[in-house]
Amino acid sequence: MLFSQEETFGPLAPIYRFSSEEEVLALANGTRVGLAAYFYSNDLAQVWRVARQLKVGMIGVNEGLISTCEAPFGGVKESGLGREGSHFGVDEFVDVKYICLGGL
Repeated sequence: MLFSQEETFGPLAPIYRFSSEEEVLALANGTRVGLAAYFYSNDLAQVWRVARQLKVGMIGVNEGLISTCEAPFGGVKESGLGREGSHFGVDEFVDVKYICLGGL
């Protein structure tokens, strides 16, 4: 099933059966790409736990439309590096330098 290993840019909603949270996270993270992930939950502890473990750049929880100009857009793995939009979009063009001064 190509849609389970490639980024599909179109209206596609595959449905998988799974027995545990660990199993579905392994399926979701077991690809070379990681632009976005979407899931539904009413359990806030589960939302934070799953969101932390998903290897993607953007996550929609109980929401299908996550793109907005105020939010950073971008992925991980073969889905790209860095972010577009928001104040994070300039990070690729800035070198941060830390200077610690003491004893002046």
